[in-house]
Order: sequence, then structure tokens, then C-alpha cells
Amino acid sequence: MGELFRNPAFVKLFTASFASQMGTTIGNMAFAFYLLDHFASQPSYASFAELMYSLPTLVVFFLVGVAADRLDRQRIAEYSGWIRLVLTIALLASVYAGILPLVFTILFLRSGVAKFYAPAETALLQGIMPEELYERAAGLNQMIFGVFMLFGVGMGALAYTTIGIYGAIMLDGVGFIVSALLVRACKIDKAVRQPAGEASWRSLNLRSVLKDFWTGVIYVLQNRLLLTLIIGFLLFGLLNGAFAVLPMFTMKYKLVPDAYERFMSLFAIFLGVGFMIGSAIGAELSKRLKPHIVIILSLLLLSGMMALLGVVNNVWLYLSLVSLAGILLAPLNIAIGGWLPKIVEPAMMGRVIGLTDPVLMLGQSVALGLISLLYPQWLSLPLIYTVLAVVVLLAFILYAVTLPGLARSSNRKLEQPGING
Repeated sequence: MGELFRNPAFVKLFTASFASQMGTTIGNMAFAFYLLDHFASQPSYASFAELMYSLPTLVVFFLVGVAADRLDRQRIAEYSGWIRLVLTIALLASVYAGILPLVFTILFLRSGVAKFYAPAETALLQGIMPEELYERAAGLNQMIFGVFMLFGVGMGALAYTTIGIYGAIMLDGVGFIVSALLVRACKIDKAVRQPAGEASWRSLNLRSVLKDFWTGVIYVLQNRLLLTLIIGFLLFGLLNGAFAVLPMFTMKYKLVPDAYERFMSLFAIFLGVGFMIGSAIGAELSKRLKPHIVIILSLLLLSGMMALLGVVNNVWLYLSLVSLAGILLAPLNIAIGGWLPKIVEPAMMGRVIGLTDPVLMLGQSVALGLISLLYPQWLSLPLIYTVLAVVVLLAFILYAVTLPGLARSSNRKLEQPGING
């Protein structure tokens, strides 16, 4: 890890990502508490706010990757912070005025602007560090994810109860200011910032954007290893969607019906702790094992963990297994996240990362849709966990059969002169 933090550009981008995520998480959580507090008879408002955070993916997914590959990546990441700051000020005024339709519109726009940050930042990270540090950088990102999973709800609740909704929204704005200033302070070569050469927003139109987006899709389809890894994001989406509701159903209807709210908070803590531990383990494993070995082993163990979660009848055993699942998921994420920059050409990195969001959302939507349609009339809780275990086991079989050969083939290509991995 010391090598990463001796790189000033990485330190700034890492801290900027932390500030950006903090600026999103605290305000969003605090706003959920605000809605439930002030509109207790309208719980649908909180669900609608969640929709405003996820729906923009369907609107901008074809644009974010193209922008990161065609325009100045550093400016995209910086301006994402400044624009969200302006929208946050507008959000503050809208909440004060009590104009809910405008509040939801601003939340939608702010989330849409945020979608431009990750492809640009990931593509910048690819260009500022040597290949052997990709997995360790992915491990640090997983640790950030674990921190916010562990403390996100608590930080939102603390902010709402201590400084109120206006203070929480202003805290969002501070996060965006810090993020934008740190990105701006980075000294990054122009070849990394604009691998496709000089371009501006005026050079983009719908036809050129769609053409570039389709070029990215073709690039993924023609790279069997990359396509196989992208399929992994579909699996993550299925798991995300299932675990958005399954733990609550398990607590409410099986394990602790009278205290499910308290144990749902513990669920987030146990899973977050698992992610933190798994991130540290994953960073070490990345030094000793090939990424495809980590992926295959993680999936095999995770399939067994999914099956066990469906049959346990003790809440503490369930929570312990959830922590173990988090420990297994983190190295899986690190292996895939650290492998992608090695096999993707720098000029295509933005579009490849931009494709992962809609794939994740597709998996999440399929899982949530099927559970809402089939539970409890057609599927029991143990059966849903069994289905998840089978899906993960099929992914293990797919990767165990395909990844070793694809990895060897990719390594041979990368060793050829003139091939940029």
C-alpha cells in the first residue's frame, strides 16, 4: 500500500473519491430520515427518492463512458463535483421552500451528474499507476465501500439528528467542494486525460455518441475475457437486488419478527465488517494469486454460503454467515476490479466502466422483480436462497471452465509488442 500513497496523484484522487462518496451518502441517508419524519403517512416518498438515485443510470448510461473516453477525464471528474455543488445549493433552497416535486427533480439531476464521475476517475487511475498496483487500488476502493456500508446509515442519522436536514445537505456540498478541488490539483499527463486527443462538448452529438457507445459494446463483445468478466457484474446485480430485500424478509418473517428493525441495523454492520476484513484479505491475495483463481475460489465458497443462509434458524448465526459472505465478496470485487484495467485499452476504459452500471442495474431489477412477483406465493425464503446458491454455483462453473484459458490467451496477447493492456 505504501507505493500507492507515495503517488501524489493517487492520494488526491483517492481522497477525492472518499469526499465525493461522503457527499452523496450522508445527504441521501439524512434525506430519507427527513422524509420519513415529515411525511410519515407517505412512505412512498422515501421509495421515490431511492428511485431518483438509481433511475438516472437508464438515462445517461450510453453517454458517461463516451464522455470519459472523448473529453478531458480530469475536467469531467472535477466538474462533476462543481455541478453537484450548484445542484446541492438548489436542493437546499427547494427543501426550505417545501417544493417536493422540485426536490425530487434536483435529486434526479444530481444523481445523473454523479454517474459521470466513476468512469472518468477509474480511467485516470488506470493511467497514473503501474499495472501491478491495480489490485491494491481496487482493494482500497472496496475498503471505502465497506466504510460507507458500515457507517453510512449511522452517519446519515447522526447528521440528521445533530445538524438537521439543512446541515446534512451543506455537508454534502463540502464533500463536493473537497472532491473538485483535489481532482483539480492533480498533475496528470494529457495523454491520460485525453487519450483520443483534443475534443469538446460541442464536438459531441447524438449520432457520434451512439456510434462511440456502440463501438464500446462491440469492443466488449469481441474480447471474450472482458465479456466474461462483465457477466460477473450481472451476478453482482442479482445479489445486490436480492439482498436489498431478503435480509429484511428473513428477519421479519423467520428469525426475529418482533425486533427485525434492530437486527437489520446489525445486518448492515456485520456485512460492512465483512467487507472491510475481506478487502484487506483480497489485497494480500492479489499479490500471491492470479485474479482468476481468486474469482473462482470466491464463487465456490460463496455458493455454499448462500445455501447456508437459507437454512439457519438462529439470527446470530445468520449474521455471522453474512459477515463471511462479505469477506468472500470483497476479494471477488477486487479481483475483477483490478483485472479490468490490465486488459482494457486506455482509450476504451471509460466506455467499459460505463457499461457496468446498466448491467448491474439489470441484474438488480431482475432479482427484485422476480422476488416481488414470486414471494411468498410461489417461492419460500429457503428456496430463494437456494436459487441464489445455484446461480452463484453456475457462475463458478462458467468461470472455472473459461477463465484459465482466457487468462492465458490474454497474457500472450499482452506480451506481444505494441499491445497495450
